[in-house]
Parts: sequence; C-alpha cells; structure tokens
Amino acid sequence: MTGASPQQTPDAIDALLGAGPRRAVPLPEPAERKRLRTEYGLTKAETAAALDVSAGTLTAWESGQREPQGEGRAAYARLLEGLAARLAPPPPGPSSAPVTAGAPADPVPATPAPAAAGEVVVELDRTATGELVVAEPQACVRCGRPTPYRAQGRPVHMGGWCTPAVSAPVQVSAPPQEAAPAQVAVPTGVPQAAAAAPSAPAAPRPRTAVRSRPAAPRKAPAKSVAAQSDWERAAAARFPAGPLAVLDVAADGRGLVAYLADGSPAATAPDARTAAAAVEWALEAGLGQGRLHRHGRDGDPLLVLTDTALAELGLPSAGRDEKQDFVPRLGQLPKNHKAVKALEKAGWLLTQRGLGPWARIYRTPEDGRRQCVQLCVPAWGALASGGWSVPDGLDAPGLARLLGTYATRVLTPRGSTAVSGLELVTSLRPPTRAVRTESGWTSGPVEGSRTHAFDAAPPEVPDVHPLAQERDGNGELVTEAWDWHRPLTPAESALPYAVGLDVNMAFLAAAGRLTLPLSEPVHELAPAFDKRIPGSWLADLSQVPVDPLLPNPFTPDGSCPTGPAWYSTAKLAYAAELGHPVQPAEGWLRHESGPYLDPWHKHLRQAYVDTMAALGIPLDLADTDPVAFLDAMAGLRTAGDPVELAVLSAVKQTAKGTIGKFRERPRGHGYRPGERWPALERPTWDPLMRALVIDTATVNLHRKLRKAAAEGRHAFAVLSDCAVFASPGPGALDVLTRPDGAVSGALRLGVSPGHVKHEGTRPMAEIAALLADGVNPARHIKTGGAVSADE
Repeated sequence: MTGASPQQTPDAIDALLGAGPRRAVPLPEPAERKRLRTEYGLTKAETAAALDVSAGTLTAWESGQREPQGEGRAAYARLLEGLAARLAPPPPGPSSAPVTAGAPADPVPATPAPAAAGEVVVELDRTATGELVVAEPQACVRCGRPTPYRAQGRPVHMGGWCTPAVSAPVQVSAPPQEAAPAQVAVPTGVPQAAAAAPSAPAAPRPRTAVRSRPAAPRKAPAKSVAAQSDWERAAAARFPAGPLAVLDVAADGRGLVAYLADGSPAATAPDARTAAAAVEWALEAGLGQGRLHRHGRDGDPLLVLTDTALAELGLPSAGRDEKQDFVPRLGQLPKNHKAVKALEKAGWLLTQRGLGPWARIYRTPEDGRRQCVQLCVPAWGALASGGWSVPDGLDAPGLARLLGTYATRVLTPRGSTAVSGLELVTSLRPPTRAVRTESGWTSGPVEGSRTHAFDAAPPEVPDVHPLAQERDGNGELVTEAWDWHRPLTPAESALPYAVGLDVNMAFLAAAGRLTLPLSEPVHELAPAFDKRIPGSWLADLSQVPVDPLLPNPFTPDGSCPTGPAWYSTAKLAYAAELGHPVQPAEGWLRHESGPYLDPWHKHLRQAYVDTMAALGIPLDLADTDPVAFLDAMAGLRTAGDPVELAVLSAVKQTAKGTIGKFRERPRGHGYRPGERWPALERPTWDPLMRALVIDTATVNLHRKLRKAAAEGRHAFAVLSDCAVFASPGPGALDVLTRPDGAVSGALRLGVSPGHVKHEGTRPMAEIAALLADGVNPARHIKTGGAVSADE
C-alpha cells in the first residue's frame, strides 16, 4: 500500500515563492550613485547624515572602495531608487505632471486612514520586525519599471513612485505577532509625481543656489515625526502616555493621581488600591517607551511610587521589622511578605531581585505580548544613590519631570545610572534580530553587535577572576585614569595662581568611533602591531620619548615604565605616533571589531548637549563669547533649574558608570575569589572595552597637554580628566590666552564632550603646601582645603 503523499499548502508555497530570491539588495554602479546625488543637488554631508554614516563612508561607497552592508545598504538602495524615480522624465500622456517642490518627505501616517473611493491600497511585504522585504528587482506590476519591493510576492513600487496600472488592491496579511503595517493609499489615475513616496526626497534643487550667509552648525535634535522611519513612528504610537508616571496621593486625599513625564497629571487617574491594580493601570494607560533600534525591544513602563502612594497601595515603608517593613539591608521584601503574596495571587511574577527599590513585575507572555512593569520606590532608597541626585523637597510633578526628561533624552531608568547606561548600549546595539528561514522565523545576529558572552584574556581580567590564576606577577593590563603631580618649577612658583581645566565627558568623547572587540581573544606570539586590531599587547615602552614636565601616558601614576608590560591597542598606537618602534612580544587580539559604542556615544552626547542648552548654555556659546560661557558655567549651580541640574548629573554619571560596568566586579558578601559571577555572562562584560576607552581618553588629554606645552604652558598636576596649570591670573582665559593674544586651540573651551571648562582656582601658596605634603592639587582645585569635591 502506497502511503498518501503529504498535502501541500498552496499558501505556504506561495509565501516561499513570493519571498523572492534571498540576495543582497542591488545597487547601481558607484559612478551612477554619485551622479544621482549630484544631479539631484544633494551634498555629501546632508546625504551622509540622512543615512547615519560619515561623509568619508559615503565617499567610499560612491568611489567603489567599499560596499554598504546590512541596514545601511537597504536604506542607501531606497534613497537611490527615489532619486532615480524623481530624476526620470515623466511618461507621455495626460497622467504626466511635474514634480512639486512641496511634496512631503514622508506622507505615510502612523495610523492608516480609510481608503477613499477609487483608491488602490497596497501593503508591502514586511518581516516580523516591520522591515520591508526586498529582493532582486523585477518589473513593477503597475508601471513596468524595476523595483526590489514586494506586495504578496508581486513586484510593486512604494506608494507614489509610479502610476497604478492595476484595478484591484493587492493585500497581504501581517507577519505573525506584529501589528499590521501602515497601508499606502495611492489614488487611481493620480500623476506619477503627485503622490509622494515614503522617505522620498523633495524635488531637485538648483545646483547653482548660493547661500547669502554661512550655514549655522546643525545639531542632531530628536527626530520629528516627519523624519522618523516607519518603525519609529509605530513604536512611538504604541505609548501615547509616555515612558513613566509618578503616583502620588491626590490633593484632596482621595485616591491617586499620576504625573506623566512632563510633570502634568494624566488624563485619567489610576483607580488603584493595590500594587497589582497600579501595575494593571500602567499597561492600560499606554505607558512605555518605543524601541531605539528597529531590532530592539520596547521599553517597559515605569511607575514611581511616592511615600504617600506607597501607603495608599498597601506597601510598607523602610524599617527594621522584616515581617512588616522593608529592610534596606535585605534589598527586597521577603518572599513570604503579604505584599509579595498579594502580587502573586493577582497573577504577577517577580524577578530574582524581588520586590525591592527597583522591581520588575511581569506576567508570562501570551500570544507574543509582553506584559511587564517596573517599579521605582524612592522610600526604599531607589534614588538615594546609584548616580541619582534628587533635589531636596522635590514634589511629585518635579520628580516626574526629572525622571521623564532623563527617559526622553537617555532611556527609561532601569536602576542606577550605570545600569541604565548599560541598558542603553544594548538597546542601541541589540544582539539579535528576527530572520526568516525556510522553516519559519528564527533569531540571527545584528551586524556590529556583541551577540554572546565570551571570556576576556588573562591579562585583562581583575584579580578575582578564575583566569587571573593563569598569569604571572606582572602579567596584568593595568588601566586607570591619571593621578599624577610633580614639583613646581621656579617660574611656576613665582606665579600667583593655579588654575584647573576639566575635560567635559572625557570617556564619552573617547568612545566615539572607537574600534572595539566583537569576538573572543586569540593568543599570538610576536605579532606584528596593527592599530586597527583591538587587543592587549606585551611590549616595552620604557624608552618612548616623553616631555619630563608632563605625565607619562603609559602608566596610571604618570611615571616612566620600567620594562615590558601589557598595554591596550590605544597605548601602543600612541607610542608609534610618538616615534617609538613598537615590537610586541605577544598579544591577545580580537580579529572581529567595530565601533560598538558609537550609537551610545551619539545618543548620550546629544542628551548632554540638550541638557546644557536647557540650562542656558548652547553648544556654540564658547566660540562666540568665551567670557559669557565662563560666566554662565560659574553661575550654573546657583542659577540653573534644579531639575535640569539633576538630569545633567545623571547624564554624566551614566557615561562614567557604563564604562565601569564593562569590568564589573562581583558583588555580595558570599562571593569567593576564583568563582564566576553573574556579570561574566553578559555580552557587554569585557574589561578590554573599558581599557580602550580609558586609554583613549588618556591619550587624547596627553595630546592636548603636549600642544599646550608647545605654547608655553605645562600642567603640573593631573587627576583623571582635570589638569592644573600655573597662571598669572585666576581665570581660565589667563591660561588659555597665548602671548600673541589669541585663545589657545590646544585646550578648547566649550560644552561639547572633549572640550574643557574652568574647574577651579586656588592661590599658589595653598597649592605649594599640598605638594609639600605629597597631595595631588588637582584633587582639591575645585574646593580647596583638605577634602576634595568628590569627598
């Protein structure tokens, strides 16, 4: 008996055929790419900015030296197709119409409107993450011109790029577990250029246009709705109430009121008497934050409970009774606490952190829907440390504005600023994405991300790491910020003041475009040094020529190395820059690398710049009026908005804390040296990344100090990113003004990360006394006395 052949599903076969050949998105020849851009009147700078790449990268694409990959290739292909469509002559006939200069850049609405009579509605094929499916270009069923896009497997241009030639709508079901994509409505018979395409450029501009004045430098503000891509608009539309709410008892004492991210009360007050009911309200109210990367995950809503709201919801205050109170020493309520039991009874679960200052409450996902809410309880110490600095007496609307501003500019808080910073790295560089295969959807890596955890090299790990047992006495890569000072010269002692200059966000500035490891280390003997390969190298840098009046850049204390030691790529590259022949004896190298922290750098830099602008100090103030900049910075702490100052402090601590998390040591009293700890299982745990950022910041500062020394100013003390100089006057300009009257470019004043600001001034007699006691004056230049500003 012959077994019956399995019945094949036509829909499944059609879906496989409709997906088209899985090949790279096609692009025109390099010369044609450049022709399209220049013919359209676009500059390299604005085109590169729209594609989120550097102008040098775009030049390489147009010259054929490099080919775009991944998402960048798809975006570039979309731009070039739009340029070609707009530059092509209109077809003959009554349907021809000129391109209108006022055509909108992106007319696709976040919520599709009903199609009017006579319209053709086209839904383009998308992946499970909402990305448009592209394939080998084929003739469009509407106009006959080639297109890589598909609708139910059929080649169709995006709306407005051709005149419809079909009389019936092409429809396709949405991918599983995703919202239906926006529909592009194209009126039948509308001329080709009358309907604008999603993200299609505006009409060509005259190439001979002359600007009457130089264009002001443009910063990168948050994207407007029109500039957002389809997935960004869809993500934002899912959370109309914003990222968080602060719950407080209403003024009349009856019920709760919720203050949203801007400090305003929510339209509907939460009708909640328990923590479980408050969590339900957060989900129903539309709290949350849209993903920061198309392959990332939306941010969970955050509820902040004031002291009075805590009591209203039946949660305990801090105390010593484990059965009744929250005990800070334990860090969470006991699992048998009545508040925990009440949540479990309502169907909610808690992570291993339990119900503590920062709690994550969730339900098992159903139908692919994530149900998770974060709690922040200031009364239990959530905002008392961890990089947060909440002004005394701040009311609930003010607290909502503080945390909401941080969430809008950085990320919804997830705990300490360091934890939030690490979450920001992963949100901007998600490790995996959905990939369609012949058998269905699976998980695949995201290009440029760290997809899994791997052990660091023995020289790089802290002494408690299991691999630390495999190295000898001097086999550790020692990377810390500078703590250095030297005796004053006679000329310096004769000057009346010591002036400190501090580098803004030095670690953040160092992380931009920095090449970082993406794979596990490989041990090599006598490797040829290559500054493009991140790694640890064993080399002798004791003979590198360095100005004796400046700190040595190759040791944390600024002294000269005494023999072979382990260094990061950043330090060896600088030794080669100083003219020293670099010959490593061995190395632990990473042969897969990339600018892993660049999105984090850009995002956090913009948050810092926006916060300074909100405090009244714009990005270009130091360039236009240095005195006004110094005066504004001097009055910042007394005249600035306390909420914005708290946000500024949190942004700074986020940058600093993130770098520290890359080498996080074990926490807790029960840890035994030599055991592994949970942080080692994170893809982001890599002490070499920390070393490369810190070493790059050190090298950047040493370059600035060398240039200042060439102009006659030698620093005599450095602490991390603060350098102290002898000065004839008490101001920063007294140090930065050259003999010819020009302001020095070695240490540039300004808000931007990497530029400097005035840190403090002390009388030289006081500084000389500190030096006589062996104390680093840079530690006390801000406040003076025996206690530093940090203490």
